[in-house]
Amino acid sequence: MGYALGVLMDPLAGIKPWKDSTVAMLLEAGRRGHRIEQFTPGDLAVRDGRAHARMRPLRLRDAREDWHEAGEARWRPLADLALVLARKDPPFDVPFLHDTLVLDLAVREGVPVINDPRALRDANEKLASLWFPELVPPTRVSRDIADLADFVRAVGDAVVKPLDAMGGQSIFKTRGDDPNLIVILETLTRDGREFAMAQRFIPEARDGDKRILIVGGVPVPHALARIPQGLDFRGNMARGGRAEVRPLTESDRRIAERVGAEAVRHGLEFVGIDVIGEYLTEVNVTSPTGIREIDAQAGTSIAGLLFDRLDAIVAGAGRA
Repeated sequence: MGYALGVLMDPLAGIKPWKDSTVAMLLEAGRRGHRIEQFTPGDLAVRDGRAHARMRPLRLRDAREDWHEAGEARWRPLADLALVLARKDPPFDVPFLHDTLVLDLAVREGVPVINDPRALRDANEKLASLWFPELVPPTRVSRDIADLADFVRAVGDAVVKPLDAMGGQSIFKTRGDDPNLIVILETLTRDGREFAMAQRFIPEARDGDKRILIVGGVPVPHALARIPQGLDFRGNMARGGRAEVRPLTESDRRIAERVGAEAVRHGLEFVGIDVIGEYLTEVNVTSPTGIREIDAQAGTSIAGLLFDRLDAIVAGAGRA
């Protein structure tokens, strides 16, 4: 039997439905008879101590154009819903931090929120990889420009990046003798005011930065390899990388199972990890992508696996 599903997501006008993982999830929800209520971060509020959202009923079609019908928006308590999917794209900024605190109020009223808002706060998508020090390449996180520069000089080729971006944005490949090293670090740290991450460059990046999706702690058996094109070292599809679906290697599976077990313990039901060569580089928790591409090439139904899990959570919580 269907139930009321809420989804916190970015505005519909900016969504590319043919490649969007949230849309894939909502199409599956519709196939199962669930009633979808959509809202954006700007639609959250607290009224009389209870979490509310300005929700609009949403119907979807699997199409590139004319793909949704949204009804009239109205304020309702989140407790009216059986489940909330939190699927806002990064950055994880102060407004989104406050969104998770509002979602906490819904959790207190017994509404499952996936992924858990506390875990969204705890698991920074760059820093959460450091929960698994045995899996990551040599890494330094610091605000101190000289400290980061010393690390880069020690490891040779390095990748440096901010902690709050996505899609390959503001990621630099550099080395100790790069005349631009200091200005790159000044830019990323905003002259030492914000943390940046530096990691030893992994040469296997030329063969693809693999996105592995994990559902309920269990890795999907195929990865999406994002392969750099031309002179750009980044494989991100947002930066022109070529997508290729591959079966997980033994190493991929070992890494994904290790992360998956810890993720579920924290309430992270849907996670996307990034693996290069034998190393874990990121743990994506706010709105992991890759469903559409993997399903298209591997014939899987990742959203189906996810909703098997979510439906059981709803039933277990007595929300159906």
